[in-house]
Amino acid sequence: MPSLSVNGIRDSADFDADKMTVTATLVITTKNRKEELRNALASALRQSEPLEIIVIDDGSTDGTSEMVCREFPSVRLERSEISLGLIAQRNRGAALAEGDVIFSIDDDAEFSNSDVVMHTLADFAGHEEIGAVAIPYIEPHKQNMVQQKAPDEEGVWAVSTYIGTAHAVRRELFLKLGGYRELLVHQGEENDFCIRLMDDGYYVRLGNAPMILHHESPKRDFSRMDYYGARNAVLFAWQNVPWPYLPIHLIVTTGKCLMWSWEPARLRIRARALWEAWKMIPTLERKAVRAETYRRFRELRQAWRMGYREGLVVWPLL
Repeated sequence: MPSLSVNGIRDSADFDADKMTVTATLVITTKNRKEELRNALASALRQSEPLEIIVIDDGSTDGTSEMVCREFPSVRLERSEISLGLIAQRNRGAALAEGDVIFSIDDDAEFSNSDVVMHTLADFAGHEEIGAVAIPYIEPHKQNMVQQKAPDEEGVWAVSTYIGTAHAVRRELFLKLGGYRELLVHQGEENDFCIRLMDDGYYVRLGNAPMILHHESPKRDFSRMDYYGARNAVLFAWQNVPWPYLPIHLIVTTGKCLMWSWEPARLRIRARALWEAWKMIPTLERKAVRAETYRRFRELRQAWRMGYREGLVVWPLL
């Protein structure tokens, strides 16, 4: 793939819907969130672009599969009797998908507009080096600010990563790179995948589509998120960060994970997670990205501090 510069802005290609040949698949992984999933599927079925929809039921016990079969007969349902976890099931969904582009939203999210898929496919058009698109989203119960939205529509804006509940990725590329590392189980798989994507010559683009609404279910297990968030931050460093950057990255990451919160219960969870991660390191194979990729990834992560506020982190592509 062609190499890209982080200097300057390149105009986006005009989108002609009649010439668009890309097909799309939406994969939603769910577990025991039947009511939230109903809203997500209803919004997906309202999309103006033809969309294959796959629901992966990760061992639900609340009647989720029955609801999908009864109320959404056009949706493809795949059920696991034993829970395998979000990451493994997202990989499974990608393997099952028939679309050229895989869309992913959480079961507690929904499309705000019927043209989200159409506009996101347009963000891929004319740019083969764009491997994924970070779709704009908002969390009404939190900051209520639009995230992952390009600052303007005149250029192609790169970002280091995307959030799992609002992104689209080229299926062929996803499978080529091995998908998400299932070792991570939960949390942090996006950063790990996106740095490998960049190392293969591709970029993540900030989207221009109408936003996705992420309602953040009250059923979330925040202790689990604390554990895997800290654990996987260390594993990310070990498996991806090249020398000579690795030692300082590991030390800083460990310190930051401990300082996320001083609440005793949460601190104990993260400390245990860090201990487990450090014990795992000697058993894991390292395949670090190139130093140039690592530096570019960090530049993109830090770009928001230079004045960009509308999205995760942005930088213009030439």
